[in-house]
Amino acid sequence: MKLKYTLLMLVCTMNYAMAQNARFVNQGIIEFEKKINVYALIQDQAKKYPDNFWSAQALEQYQKNNPQFKTLNSELTFKNNQTYFNPLADESVSNSWLGNFATAKQNNIILTNLKSETSIIQKSVYEETYLVKDSIRKINWKITDEFRNIAGYDCRRANALIMDSIYVVAFYADVIPVSGGPETFSGLPGMILGVALPREHITWFATKVKDVEVTDAQLKVPSKGKPVNKKQLSDILKSALKDWGNYASDILKSADM
Repeated sequence: MKLKYTLLMLVCTMNYAMAQNARFVNQGIIEFEKKINVYALIQDQAKKYPDNFWSAQALEQYQKNNPQFKTLNSELTFKNNQTYFNPLADESVSNSWLGNFATAKQNNIILTNLKSETSIIQKSVYEETYLVKDSIRKINWKITDEFRNIAGYDCRRANALIMDSIYVVAFYADVIPVSGGPETFSGLPGMILGVALPREHITWFATKVKDVEVTDAQLKVPSKGKPVNKKQLSDILKSALKDWGNYASDILKSADM
C-alpha cells in the first residue's frame, strides 16, 4: 500500500514539474500547408453534375498528367489575442481546370481579434475583392480524448459541424494559449495546428511553429476591397448567381469557408 502511495506521489510530482517547466508560446509565426485532394474533388463533381465537362475520360486524362494533391502554403502570425492569416503565393504550375474549384485556392487574408471576437477579411471571389468586417465564426466544438503530434506539439482533437453540413476535425495545442487557427477556425482552448474537412477533401496542417517575437506592424490590417459585412456579401453573391442553378450553392459555400 505504501509503495503504491509512493509511486502515485512520484507521478504527481513529475507531472507538476513538467507543467511548471512547460514553455507556453504567446506569440510567433506558424507555417501551414493546405492540401486539396483534387482527384476526389473531380470525382464528386462528376457524380453531382454528370452532364458537365467532368467526364470519365476527362478525369482519367487529368489523373495521368497531374498529381493527386495540390499544396498551398500560408503563415499565421499571432500575438496574444490577435492573429493574422496570410496566404503565400502559389508557385506551382497551375492547371486551368483547377480554376473551377474555389476550394483549391486561398482567397482570404484575415486579421482576427480574439478578445473582441471580430475579424477583417480581405476576400477574393472570382474577379471581385471584398473587405468583410464582422464577428468571428461561432463553432460548437466537441473535445475528444484523441491526441496527435503536429509540428512537434501534442495536440488534442475536437470535432464540429459548420454551415449545417460541413464536418470539421481540428487539433489544438494548449501550450500555445491563443484561441486561433488557420483561415476562420478558432474557439478552442489553444492554437489550432491542424484542420481537416474530410467530405470537402481539404486539410490544413502546421509544418513549423516559430517561437519568435512579433511586432504590431506584422499584424497587418487588410485594406483592399469593397467594405461589406457577411450578410451583405451573401446577398451580393446570391443576386449575382441567381441564374447559376446548383453551381451557385457550391460557390456560396466556398465563399463562406
